[in-house]
Amino acid sequence: MNFKHFVALIGFITTSLIYSQNKQITLKDIWSGTFRTEGMQALHSMNNGKQYSVLNIDRQNRTATIDIYDYKTLEKVKTLVSSSDIEEIQGFFDYSFSEDESKIILTTNSKPVFRRSTLGEYYIYDIATKKVTKVSDNLVQEPTLSPDATKIAYGYENNLYVKDLKSGRVEQITTDGEKNKIINGITDWVYEEEFSFVRAFDWNASSNQIVFIRFDETEVPEFSMDVYGSDLYQTQQVFKYPKAGEANSKVSLHLYDLGSKKVSEIKVDKSYTDFYIPRIKWTKDANILSAQYMNRHQNELDLWMINTKTMTSDLVMAEKDKAYIDVTFNLTFLKDNSFIWTSEKDGYNHIYHYAKDGTLINQVTNGNWEVTNYYGFNEKENTIYYQSTENGSINRDVYSIKLNGKNKKRLTKTEGTNSASFSADFTYFINTHSSATTPPEYTLNSAKSGDLVKGIKDNDRLAQKVGDYVTSKKEFSTINVNGNDLNMWMIKPADFDANKKYPLFMYQYSGPGSQQVANRWNGTNDYWYQMLAQQGYIVVCVDGRGTGYKGADFKKVTQNELGKYEVEDQIEAAKKLGALPYIDETRIGIWGWSYGGFMSSNALFKGNDVFKMAIAVAPVTSWRFYDTIYTERYMTTPDENPSGYDDNSPINHVDKLEGDFLLIHGSGDDNVHLQNTMRMVEALIQADKQFEWMIYPDKNHGIYGGNTRLHLYKKMTNFIHKTLGDKIEKNEEEEATSSKIKG
Repeated sequence: MNFKHFVALIGFITTSLIYSQNKQITLKDIWSGTFRTEGMQALHSMNNGKQYSVLNIDRQNRTATIDIYDYKTLEKVKTLVSSSDIEEIQGFFDYSFSEDESKIILTTNSKPVFRRSTLGEYYIYDIATKKVTKVSDNLVQEPTLSPDATKIAYGYENNLYVKDLKSGRVEQITTDGEKNKIINGITDWVYEEEFSFVRAFDWNASSNQIVFIRFDETEVPEFSMDVYGSDLYQTQQVFKYPKAGEANSKVSLHLYDLGSKKVSEIKVDKSYTDFYIPRIKWTKDANILSAQYMNRHQNELDLWMINTKTMTSDLVMAEKDKAYIDVTFNLTFLKDNSFIWTSEKDGYNHIYHYAKDGTLINQVTNGNWEVTNYYGFNEKENTIYYQSTENGSINRDVYSIKLNGKNKKRLTKTEGTNSASFSADFTYFINTHSSATTPPEYTLNSAKSGDLVKGIKDNDRLAQKVGDYVTSKKEFSTINVNGNDLNMWMIKPADFDANKKYPLFMYQYSGPGSQQVANRWNGTNDYWYQMLAQQGYIVVCVDGRGTGYKGADFKKVTQNELGKYEVEDQIEAAKKLGALPYIDETRIGIWGWSYGGFMSSNALFKGNDVFKMAIAVAPVTSWRFYDTIYTERYMTTPDENPSGYDDNSPINHVDKLEGDFLLIHGSGDDNVHLQNTMRMVEALIQADKQFEWMIYPDKNHGIYGGNTRLHLYKKMTNFIHKTLGDKIEKNEEEEATSSKIKG
């Protein structure tokens, strides 16, 4: 987007805001896709550094293409693959290249397992011959091409397989895989959810060895969920889920050699027996593997270098923290096997450069701000590219810096949230920018200067569409609470009158290291907040202590006391806001989802003199019910910290309920189990407390599918009107035209 076009757009939006804003946002608008943004799907930078590929799907003709574009001109060069040219498949919706870009894995069908894992049908497309090979007749997991693109490895029914693409021969690497007992090369539930990866195997650079993690779940307790479906009898889903303090999977590291066809166990000389292996990654040397081991408390992280030829190992780095260490994907090996690492050890997350033996060469970045993403290292220019909060914790910018920590340069020019995708040779980057007032726009920029080369895609039409609706500015500020300046946003009604009093509706999440107050474009809930604002509510979000991007001390103050300081901050913030002349302190409500549901429940119970109502969706009601990795990272175990668990769990404070409470959960939630809500309900009943609740059958933690989200938000909206407003429940059509509630 050039400057003149940008000015014209801003002028148009401003004019629209003044003269055309008359449509009311409705729930049907929000959940029918009216405000959906356009983006760039499956962007991949080609190895030549001059081109990139994008997935384009023509829904009308039911075809998919992988199209190649030129960075310099942004013109389409060619269509590399089109589903219409492949007889064997009807279409595909995702793709990935082999390392040498000679072959492509096409995803044609998949079904979810848990949050990140899927079972899928995959085909391999040979670019040179245009031949298509089906990976397996079964639905498999995590198919991964070898670096030389001659073989593909994948998981099936808890075992690992390798298929030779020349002969078509399939070799089974492991044989002991068994549901709810042994998993090879694919993570168990808790690793997938909390260490955020599914593929627990990796090829070495020479394509002759595969390392994998084996999970022995035998001693992990089982959790079961009824699946009601539509048949006469319900079925049951049973899976291993380690709750806080219970047994984890016993993990071990193994190596498969394709030459000898042997599997060997890799052992390192650890000082602890109960441990995690959250990351494995091969170095530039085909015989040197890196593995990260972590103690159960997650406050010690060891980086090991393992020689798979001699089966010897060296501990090259051991990091410790008084609270916990966040595991990242930022480990990057340079040509000399020195490596890039990120750490919070100086109080903020920064980039460090280490020699291959673990000797610190230098701290690359430093300051009272956080590195939030690491993009890569340009060997030719000796330059690192990263994203950070240096321009304010609610903003994100892209920077470059020399490996020695000198010549730092801000590459993005516009305030808001910027993220980058660099060309393989680091000549260009595609910047994605948005802010609270600007929908996502994609531009091509110079990696050397950051200067704009050309606009690629914008959401001008969405901006114009939003301009037709009655909306209000999201006002960013800070509020001093309990001695801290906390980030806050506020949305007021468009016809706000400072002489009136408005009910206050607060949203928050507050999980460790999270952020909800950010200068970025609307999420779906933002349109809901705009709708509520136009119906007469002031909507506010405050990021309290324990949230992220303001340093380790601010984030880790909640250690061993989840739900104490965060709740105190929400209660105190509500008191301060309630003292404002235009807020009715007798009508303050709060809501949240997941950790936010845990928080809103606690806020209503412990702050019963402040909050009139709360909505809790899929809440944790006691940390004793949640998984080991997440919970123990912040709380240690229940045996070690019983008061930390019990004093701050809402299930133990139901006797304090005085306001209105709506409790919502999906019965198929494999993450925060329905058990949380059921135990809360029983506690409320025995305390003789009245409340409202809603269970969505077979819905998972996201509570979606079909008409579900619309129904959910109607229920919450009606509850807000009934408890904070002075108008009766209305249906969708009435909401769209209803008058403002009285102050």
